[in-house]
Order: sequence, then structure tokens, then C-alpha cells
Amino acid sequence: MPSPSVVLRDLTFAWPDGSAPVEHVSGAFGAGRTGLVGLNGAGKSTLLRLVAGRLTPTSGSVAVTGVADYLPQRLTLDTHLTVADLLGVRAQVDAVRAIESGDVREQLFDVVGDAWDAEERARAALAAVGLPDDVDRVVGTLSGGEAVLAAVTGVRLRGADVALLDEPTNNLDGAARERLHELVRTWRGALVVVSHDRALLELVDETAELRSGALVTFGGTYGQYEASLEAQQEAARRALRDAEATLRREKAERIKLQERVAHSERRGRQDVADARYVKAAINDRRNSAEKSQAARRGQANAKEEAARAAVDAAERAVRDDDRIAVDLPDPGVGAGRRLAVLRGPEGGEHVVQGPERVALTGANGAGKTTLLEKLVGGDGLLTDRLGYLPQRLDLLDDDATVLDAVRAGAPDVAPGVLRGRLARFLVRGDAVDRPVATLSGGERFRVTLARLLLADPPAQLLVLDEPTNNLDLASADRLVEALAAYRGALLVVSHDRAFLDRLGLDVELVVERGVLRRVR
Repeated sequence: MPSPSVVLRDLTFAWPDGSAPVEHVSGAFGAGRTGLVGLNGAGKSTLLRLVAGRLTPTSGSVAVTGVADYLPQRLTLDTHLTVADLLGVRAQVDAVRAIESGDVREQLFDVVGDAWDAEERARAALAAVGLPDDVDRVVGTLSGGEAVLAAVTGVRLRGADVALLDEPTNNLDGAARERLHELVRTWRGALVVVSHDRALLELVDETAELRSGALVTFGGTYGQYEASLEAQQEAARRALRDAEATLRREKAERIKLQERVAHSERRGRQDVADARYVKAAINDRRNSAEKSQAARRGQANAKEEAARAAVDAAERAVRDDDRIAVDLPDPGVGAGRRLAVLRGPEGGEHVVQGPERVALTGANGAGKTTLLEKLVGGDGLLTDRLGYLPQRLDLLDDDATVLDAVRAGAPDVAPGVLRGRLARFLVRGDAVDRPVATLSGGERFRVTLARLLLADPPAQLLVLDEPTNNLDLASADRLVEALAAYRGALLVVSHDRAFLDRLGLDVELVVERGVLRRVR
């Protein structure tokens, strides 16, 4: 059997509203591990869904050698699923249990096939990655990190020829992330993984970037690709500087020529006025001069246009990617004002006051998100001006347009003003009127973030659960800058240590065995 692979030929996908996140993309993913990178909204998640057969191309084709398996980015929104569902063994487990209880219907044996040990293998796979081996647990009772790790384990357990993972390290603590990294290191078969996790991207064999409708593949890790790209960009910037210098020089030459021509024409008119030459000689001289001048002007214009075209080509080679621009208003929180009391279920508490920056840390499953949800629900909340960014991004109505979803947090702000503010989150033009259900993970995150940060009146307390999930690296930098300048109180859950360190934390709290304690 040929090596498993994915081949894309002039692939385009457009939503019913006409927006096309993937347009005329061609390329291939090989038999090894490929890291798929790109800015938010570039179409990475849509591309994986097309490869997985979850979406049908508008035009072009996808050819997959072997069987493809897909881990979606928004997995943890399906809270009704069980761990057995995430592992893909629910049907076999239920059939075996039914047979063992005395049900001998033929279709049950068909479902089981050779998988009589499905539950035992599932339990062993869960234990291998440090998860409880209860296959009947409901996703809604798992932490986001536990759910993601269980789902990745399921993809590995099913052993498809081509595995497609969309942001698999979201919500993982350090230990779980290392287990995921080990799964990737030892992956058998083709693997395409979308991620902003630099450590994971250093484990791949190839890096593919989706940008402006083009898929560029580099034979190496993301770090190696980044270094190669920077060298290319430095050469492109030099070429642009040289092209701009040439254009300035050609412009100056054209201006000098125009001045010489103007001077010659003035002399010609003076000659006629002085009548120093006979008329025929004057006409001959004028015709000759006009032809010569026209030729020189044509050459000068051609050189300037060629120089301008070279500048345009050089500019296209230099990247100038958009980044979100977050500018938070002053919520008017006085120093020391009590805004919330955070309580551990088994003991310990902390009073959050403005303009304090508090990080809540702990292992996956420790109960961090549960604490935030209780606080947001009113347990210990001392302000009604709260902004909440949930880990599962489930606050938006899928049937609402982007504009309506954001207006829900700022009902008194004119739609035109909100459109201008949304543009700073890279949501522009027709995208503002798209249904929320059509958004990619990164786009959904930016719209949820916009609803939170564009609220009117502004929040006095921001509660953020894994705020860097689904953000490209440059946009995460912009978010850090905005939060570092925010003058209200901030309560953040994140497993991104670098992100937390850059916020200028005042307090770090850890949840261990239900107890909340201060570690700094």
C-alpha cells in the first residue's frame, strides 16, 4: 500500500454567504509529521475539515491515501459525550456489555467484530497518558485538558492512516502537554497538526504554512522554518530598499529630462522670435528636437514604470500581516476596591481587588474552571461589571451574526461604531454579518474576545480562562500588551507560563486537592 498522504488540487471552499476561507490551495502532506501553521483566519481549521470529509469543496479536490481521522478544535463543546465516545469505542463497549448481559442479537456481534477487548485496550491507553481509566465519564465532568488528551489518545488508538489534529495542546497543563508531545514523537502514520505550541512544532518533520491562499511546505521544524523565513524576509527587505532607491533615481532622471526639454523648447521659441534662422531650418530643427525628446521621454517613463513594478513586486515579497489591536478603556476601578472573593471548595480564599492581576494555576482536573464558573455565577462576586472569557467559547449564539453577538455586550453603541472597533480585531467587511456558526476557532475566539473587551460600560473585572488558546503568536503578543495596560482587575487561568509571566502578576494562586492557596 502506498505511503499515506494528502494531496490538494486547486482546492476552494466558500460558505453560503460567499466568504472563502480556503481558495485555490494546492499542495501535499507527506507520510510523516507535519505542523500546519498560519495566522488566525487563514483557513487552517477549514482545510483540516475538508481533508477529513467534514466539508465538501466548492471546487478542486482532496485525495487522501488511506483512512483519515480528525480531532476538531472545538471538541470540548460536546459536553454530553463520554470518554468512550472520545476514544471511538462506545459502540463496541456497549455491544460487549449487552452480550455479556445475555443479549445475543446478531447485530451486536457484527458491531463487536474482533474488538472484544476494546474496553480493556481503552483503559490501558488512558492509563498510559495519566488519565483515569473510567470510559463512562461524561466530557462535561472533565477539565478541558483531560478531554483533549483523551480525544488525542482515541485518534492514536484507532490507528488511522492520516491523523488530523486541530490545536491539541489547548488547555493542557505542563504534564499533560508533555504526554501529548510524547504521543506525537512516537506517532505512526501521517500526522497533520495545527498548533501555536512552539514546543510541539519542534517535533514535526515538515512545516506547512497556509497564507493568502497558498500552502508552502518546508522540510524541517517550525524553528528551522522561522529562521529560513527570516533570512528570506531580510533579503526581501533589502530588495525592496534597492528597488525604492532605483525608483527614486529614475524619478529624478525623468524630472531632469523634463527640465532639459522645457529649456530646449524655450530656446526654440526664442529662436523664432529672434528670426535668426530661416523658417525651413527652424522647422527642421524643431521636428528633429521633438522626435529626440519624445524618444528620451518614452525611455525615461519606461524606466520609471519598470522601477515602480520592481517596487510593487518587492513589496509583495515583504510580509505585512495584520494583527489584532486591543485598546482597553479605563473601567474606573479604585485601588483596593473589592471586586470578588475566590473560595476553594475545600478551603482557602482570596479577595480580588482592583487593579490586581491574579493567576489561578493547578493541574488539569484540579477544578480551576469550576471555581471560575462559580464566581461568574455569583458566588463571591462583588461587582456587576464582569467580563468572562470561557474556555469552551460557548457564550455566542451560533445563529446570530457576528455584529449582533458583539452588540449583546454593548447594546447602546451604534452599529457603525462597533464595526469600526471590530476591525481592530480583524473582523471586517462582510465578515461582520456572517453567522457565528461559520467562524473558525481563531475567528470565534476573536469575536468572543471582542464582545468581552468592547462591552459598554467596560468590565471592572476580567475573568479569562485560557485566553491564548487559538490565538496566533503575534496576536497573543498584542493581547498581552493590552492586558498589561488594563486598569481593572484581572483573574486568569492559563497553562502558558510565558504568557502569565509577561502580565506582571501581583498574585498567583494554586488549586490542589480542592484547597486554594497563595504561592506568590
